[in-house]
Amino acid sequence: MSSPAERYAAARDAAAHPETTAFAARQRFDLDPFQIEGCHALERGRSVLVAAPTGAGKTVVGEFAIHLAMQTPGDKAFYTTPMKALSNQKFRELVDVYGADQVGLLTGDTNINGNARIVVMTTEVLRNMIYAASAALRDLRYVIMDEVHYLADRFRGAVWEEVIIHLPSAVRLVSLSATVSNAEEFGDWLDTVRGDTEVIVSEIRPVPLEQHVLVRDDLLPLFDDRAGIATAQVNQELMRIRSFTGSHYDQNRRAQSYRSNRHAGRNAPRPNKGGRRPVRSANVRRIERMDRPDVVRLLERTNLLPAIFFIFSRVGCDAAVQQMRRAGMRLTTAEERAQIREFVHERTRNLQDEDLGVLGYFEWLDNLERGVASHHAGLLPAFKEVVEELFRRKLVKVVFATETLALGINMPARTVVLEKMEKFNGEARVAITSGEYTQLTGRAGRRGIDVEGHAVVQWTEGMDPQAVAALASRRTYPLNSSFRPTYNMAVNLIDMFGRARARQVLESSFAQFQADRAVVGLARQVREAEESLAGYLSAMECDRGDFADYAGIRRELSDLEKKNRQDASAPKGAREKRLKRIQSLRTRMQRHSCHNCPDREAHARWAERYWKLKRQTDRTRKQIETRTGTVARVFDRVVEVLFALEYVTGADDEIHLTEAGRTMRRIYGERDLLVAESLRQGLWKGLDAPSLAAMACCLVYEPRRDEAGSGERGLPRGAFRGAFAKTSELWAELDDLEQDHHLPGSEPLASGLAGAMHAWARGALLDRVLIDADMAAGDFVRWAKQTIDLLDQLSIVAEDGDVARTARQALDGVRRGIVAYSTM
Repeated sequence: MSSPAERYAAARDAAAHPETTAFAARQRFDLDPFQIEGCHALERGRSVLVAAPTGAGKTVVGEFAIHLAMQTPGDKAFYTTPMKALSNQKFRELVDVYGADQVGLLTGDTNINGNARIVVMTTEVLRNMIYAASAALRDLRYVIMDEVHYLADRFRGAVWEEVIIHLPSAVRLVSLSATVSNAEEFGDWLDTVRGDTEVIVSEIRPVPLEQHVLVRDDLLPLFDDRAGIATAQVNQELMRIRSFTGSHYDQNRRAQSYRSNRHAGRNAPRPNKGGRRPVRSANVRRIERMDRPDVVRLLERTNLLPAIFFIFSRVGCDAAVQQMRRAGMRLTTAEERAQIREFVHERTRNLQDEDLGVLGYFEWLDNLERGVASHHAGLLPAFKEVVEELFRRKLVKVVFATETLALGINMPARTVVLEKMEKFNGEARVAITSGEYTQLTGRAGRRGIDVEGHAVVQWTEGMDPQAVAALASRRTYPLNSSFRPTYNMAVNLIDMFGRARARQVLESSFAQFQADRAVVGLARQVREAEESLAGYLSAMECDRGDFADYAGIRRELSDLEKKNRQDASAPKGAREKRLKRIQSLRTRMQRHSCHNCPDREAHARWAERYWKLKRQTDRTRKQIETRTGTVARVFDRVVEVLFALEYVTGADDEIHLTEAGRTMRRIYGERDLLVAESLRQGLWKGLDAPSLAAMACCLVYEPRRDEAGSGERGLPRGAFRGAFAKTSELWAELDDLEQDHHLPGSEPLASGLAGAMHAWARGALLDRVLIDADMAAGDFVRWAKQTIDLLDQLSIVAEDGDVARTARQALDGVRRGIVAYSTM
């Protein structure tokens, strides 16, 4: 029972923050201190950055901002997410709270009630609204940026910074982030560009996480409980297992089993006698790993289901489900199986019968009824959503997933299993980082259901328990900006602010903020070095003359003699010139007034330190020069390319957009310049709808690293081939122009999916298209959605009416069947 003083403090706090008190009373859980702190800051009219572990409930602070907006008639709140799946999930949650008439959804391919007071959207949609000066921004009071740490994403991260920089100053920003090690730095930047921002960091998980290592069929704790949490000492039994052979581990297990059986009065075979420790050799038996079905049965026996197994391969996820199937695994009751069937039929009733067989629907449903499923980007989005919902309802007990599941979707488990501590990054197998480990294991522990969550790492040959413990102990990772100016960004900024002001805006980016902070540290190094250099100069002073000059001659002579020894193959003329210089320096050195000083070598030692530090300092000064104004310099190069192509005109700050530049304002994506220039040159005139869909696909598609170029084979015939050739030639010209202006350029057009997209837009059946595409249904739907996004832009910005009409026809051709179902 609380004391009178505590009750008085609580009453005073409730009176000072009545909205927080009213909001908290409606929640299923008591608010945690960091959540209350975030709500109080918003109620005081401040922006907030909340950094907390996965599953800690930071979205509650964003939901409170929506609550505040709804208290004032007419005020609006936008909730942004990095992924359409997250937007869809949040939309459904908010509809349940506020009703369908108050909540909208905008994800590029979905537009539901866009003028509502609460609108959930992807971050790109909000960026586009800001640049278009959309009327929907009127009366906007709060923007919640969920998963704001996505601004580190090298492909899409810049969008987050654009939104943060350009939002009207009156809008309060609620930034929700995973736990990052530089939250204060990010918060300082937010305070600089947005003003009055409070940083709230929580390291506490609402459901504690127990860490285990699965060795054979033993679940051993990763940390020694006796050592205490503060020391986080690794379980010494794991260290002994690493040190000994697999057979020695087996011997210890047999001995333990014998002792426990004898104590229980049972007969048991006696372990091997003899006191000698087995000698490690090349042919000792390794510790065998449990098969997946056995691991699942172990978790079931120990009440550790539901569980997510993270397998860093789609093929591996699907193979794991098949393993469960072959083992006869069935984790559900008859009643649960009936509920699963009813839910799946309801959610997939709009899928066409002829597509169900192609999608492997019936086997997928049977696996769901067994209580197992896979989850990865190759699955049809509708199938993924079904798996997520059934898992949340505790009907599916085991999910085998790639790491994409860890990215924000509300899908907690009692247990997370990591089969390996490394993954393939596209080029090589690399160890997972502490940030990835934290994100993956953060799924373990369901608030209000579990007393604790469990992370299980399966033992592998050569595993180092200390390394695993280090990953588990470090719960943070740095947030680094990936911001870079694009052509679309440049024309929008010039149109809004003019060139000089646009440069200032870019210099307020988090990228420049981080660079400038680094410069501050480097500048401090230079100042400290200059003090040391002055001390070295004083220490090498000589009463015979200028020892710094003498030391300079010695240093140059030493460098040339070393180079002469190493570069014996130099042309005869160059060697002779070098030898003459060496002889000249020797003569100067011997004639120098300091050469005969009795303290010459003592002075020389100080001089050597001086020259070594001076070289380091000169390198640091160059680093400072390259970092200062880096973002603005890239912007200047982008503008010079726009000048060369006549997207902007004028001089100095008095520049403005041409007609082509105004078209560029509404073209978003990696290939904004190529799309704009192709439209201007009329390269796509005369294409029919399937061919334009195929062309748009070539512009957005990113082939796998192992995917060979298709050349002419597989390309749609007719006008498409000529248009594709001309577009590729234009890409090469633009790439050369970018290289001339010291910009990185882009990858060539990828035609690997062109034939399949052409066939799909022409009405081909799904099975044929997926065979042509040589990819999973989920992948095809993802690229089809990106194709739709670009076609939608073309239907709006194409000045040629025929191209715009064709783009609308192509949209209808692509947005059908499983693609249409996945965009609902």
